[in-house]
Order: sequence, then structure tokens, then C-alpha cells
Amino acid sequence: MSEKITDTLSAPADTDALARLRARLAASAEADGLLDIAYTVVDSPVGGLLLAATERGLVRVAYAREDHDAVLETLAQKVSPRVLRAPRRLDATARELEEYFAGRRTAFDLPLDHALSHGFRQLVQSRLPDIDYGTTLSYKQVAELVGSPAAVRAVGTACATNPLPVVVPCHRVVKSDGGIGQYVGGVEAKAALLELESAA
Repeated sequence: MSEKITDTLSAPADTDALARLRARLAASAEADGLLDIAYTVVDSPVGGLLLAATERGLVRVAYAREDHDAVLETLAQKVSPRVLRAPRRLDATARELEEYFAGRRTAFDLPLDHALSHGFRQLVQSRLPDIDYGTTLSYKQVAELVGSPAAVRAVGTACATNPLPVVVPCHRVVKSDGGIGQYVGGVEAKAALLELESAA
């Protein structure tokens, strides 16, 4: 008898069954109002992107180099510990990102939750979608755009800490000398996004 139990427990998990169980758990948690943050990971030309959303909207987009587990831990600490892999809430985000990377979308039309940004950083990040697809502004120009022309470094920090890269296009902010500048997803990812947009 105990051998049968041991055999059952040591058998490889049925991935389809696990996926169905996860989906049922996510649906049940959402129905009961227990799902504060839903997340999923999608493939993209710049690597795996973690997407996380509250009921208010998309709260986080994270590159693999940011360590997805660490990002989820931060979300649990700063937003809510009720975090669950629940891709359905992120279907629209995943679809719009796919369209963007395919060159069929130039702007995102998603509800956003700015819970992870405050003050000047949030102000800068709220203006980044005003930078047109296929164009760039310098950090100095963005500082002028938000009415603080001397706050060039603070603009750089706001871009570096943008919790919604790609969707909130901090990659469109570059150095005054034309240099690409730093980027949360890495310089290669920033160059790839700018090249994608300039090719459209």
C-alpha cells in the first residue's frame, strides 16, 4: 500500500493537469476577491517579460535581468501579498505587446496602476507616453517638458525606476549627445526597441 502512494507521489507531474489546477485556483481567487496581483510571463524579442496587474491596471513590467522572483517579492511587500499567476487578467496586455513587437501597434491602450511611483518620478513617467513612437527626447528635454529644466538627473532616475518599461516608453529618452543612455532592460534591449520603432 505504502509503495503505491510513494509511486504516485514520485510520478512526474502532468503539466496539463497542473495548468488546469492553476487556472481553477486563479479563477476561484478572483471570484472571491482574493487576487490582488495577477501575473504572467510572456516571451518577447527582448526576452521574457513579467507582467503584473492589480484590478486597477498594469502595475509592473519586468525584464528577466531584474529577477522575476525578486520583482514578485517587491510587489508582495509594496502592493499586496496576495499575488498569483493568473494570465487571464493580462490577456489584453500580452496581446498589445505582441502587436507592438510585430510593428502593428504604436501606442498602448491599457489601464495603468501607478502604485509603485510617487512624486516627481510619477510625474515624469506620466509624461513619457507623450513622446511619439519612433522619436526620442533627451533627458534635458523631458526635464523641460515637466517644467523642471534643472532636474535632468532626477529625470534619469525616474526613467531608470520606471516600473512599466516598454508600455511607458522610457526607452525613448536618450542622452543629449545622442548616446543611448542606460536602461533597466539593458542597453541591447533599449537599442532593439528604438530600432523596432524607427523601422516602422
